[in-house]
Amino acid sequence: MAQVMEGKTLAEKIKAEVKAEVRRLQAESGQVPKLVGILVGENKASEIYLRTKEKTAQSLGIVSEIRRFPQSLSQEELIDQLRILNEAPEIDGLLVQLPLPPKFETNRVIEAISPEKDVDGFHPLNLGRLFMNEEGLRPCTPAGIIELLKFYGVSLEGQEVVIIGRSLIVGKPLAAMFINENSTVTICHSRTRNLAGIASRADILVAAMGRPAYVQPELVKEGAVVVDVGINYVSEASFIEKIFGDDPKKRQDLQEKGYTIVGDVHPAAREKASFYTPVPGGVGPLTVAMLMQNTLLAFKRRRQLG
Repeated sequence: MAQVMEGKTLAEKIKAEVKAEVRRLQAESGQVPKLVGILVGENKASEIYLRTKEKTAQSLGIVSEIRRFPQSLSQEELIDQLRILNEAPEIDGLLVQLPLPPKFETNRVIEAISPEKDVDGFHPLNLGRLFMNEEGLRPCTPAGIIELLKFYGVSLEGQEVVIIGRSLIVGKPLAAMFINENSTVTICHSRTRNLAGIASRADILVAAMGRPAYVQPELVKEGAVVVDVGINYVSEASFIEKIFGDDPKKRQDLQEKGYTIVGDVHPAAREKASFYTPVPGGVGPLTVAMLMQNTLLAFKRRRQLG
């Protein structure tokens, strides 16, 4: 029977370590990290994510605030604001909540964040350091996946890894992290030929394409480790019933919220796995924990604290 790799236990461990280190450094230096999140326009999901990050940071002794800007803000105005925050000596971590409204060039905005404050790990300099296997601020979700696999004793060296999804947020940086752990990596995407043939070779299969229940049993090798990164909000009752049958939890979600969260991996595919991550509750909790770890790291490096 497959073992579930839930993320909460490890996330709580990482956060406890961050909290203890923040307390130690505060006692020694009188300083604590400060994290600033930027929200442009009105996006309910982004607002929830940022408030979660703010609340978590504050619970660990990290000063945190959200700066909200209207959707009418221009790209140059946003970049000007980022320059001001880059130069503010009291700010250690800086992130822009994605996605931005369509008129913005996301890459240009990310490039405007100081690499030493880029706690999301998306700046080209930090991604370059990752590919060079040098120390730097790592993208949070991929870093959390690697930590989760290690926490559950999954061997990475020499393993054949297939990642379905090539985003800069998960797929590409995660591939580099696996390579740095001496795994053999294939990235698949919407144009991949014979996806089932490639995916079913994987010792570790990562689904990160944002398509609910897309990974069917034929894509999974018997005994593979399956990591589901998908967070899909599904409101169609007939689709949920087709995938999950008469699941009381999913039915309750639809009744109370109007949607339920579905991963990228079909429940039947998980039955072939040796380990798998649930959705929700698998990779998700690690993302915020790794953000807190990055904020602490940025604080220590900027202020030259040991």
